[in-house]
Amino acid sequence: MVHKLQLLFLVLVIAISSCKKVTPTTAGDRPVVIGYLLANHPLMVKVYQQKAFNDTAAYGPLVGGLQLQISNGQQTVSLTETKTGNYTYSDSTFLQTGKTYTLQFTYTSIAVSATTTIPAKTSGYTASTTAFARLSVATPDQYAATAVRFSWNNPDSLYHVLVFKNDDANTYASAGGNLPSNFSIDVKKVETYDVTYRPFKYAGFYNAILFTVNKEYSDILTTNTNTSSQNLTNPPGNIQNGYGIFTGMQADTIRLNVAN
Repeated sequence: MVHKLQLLFLVLVIAISSCKKVTPTTAGDRPVVIGYLLANHPLMVKVYQQKAFNDTAAYGPLVGGLQLQISNGQQTVSLTETKTGNYTYSDSTFLQTGKTYTLQFTYTSIAVSATTTIPAKTSGYTASTTAFARLSVATPDQYAATAVRFSWNNPDSLYHVLVFKNDDANTYASAGGNLPSNFSIDVKKVETYDVTYRPFKYAGFYNAILFTVNKEYSDILTTNTNTSSQNLTNPPGNIQNGYGIFTGMQADTIRLNVAN
């Protein structure tokens, strides 16, 4: 499960890094929080400094020495700082489907908080095939053809994101160049989605991970598609007195074998 969260973290790097930058004199006034809650798994929350306008990094430095607490309405737990800016709670029974969780801490005398609910786990996740050959040289119409159709049950119109992780990222891609081996698709509230041959640049085994996510996560992905260097606006988030995301989610995985 760790690799799933790491990949989902990378999906949001670009989105969160599009937060409106501030002048060097006000950098650090608000924290950037990244926290994903998966049912029946340990949790980790990362806290970064807000970066300055002239800082080209995706995030500011991690912030240590904070006292983070998370409550489920009946129990409040304190997170442990395992390394600078990484706050964890190892009891996997604390996070449960359907429960609401509130994060609270103080940052430079400012009360920071966020609330989220862990959604129900999506059922019926299937693929039309789990083995196919990628296209190394093809026409535009061939690249646009469906390689695999994914389906799942979504009677409550929950939001979903498909994330693809290639376990053989060093496999040669005949198209050449520095091509991405991993990719994600914001599929929103649908129950079926056709993935074309185009994004499968590498052969090997892929984990096709279906994340059931909350609206706050989908909003960040959607807003990022509309941002540019001429429009440095803060993406929506659910952090009070801060930026970033604190959100619950579920995950299910199908293994794909993509041949040359």
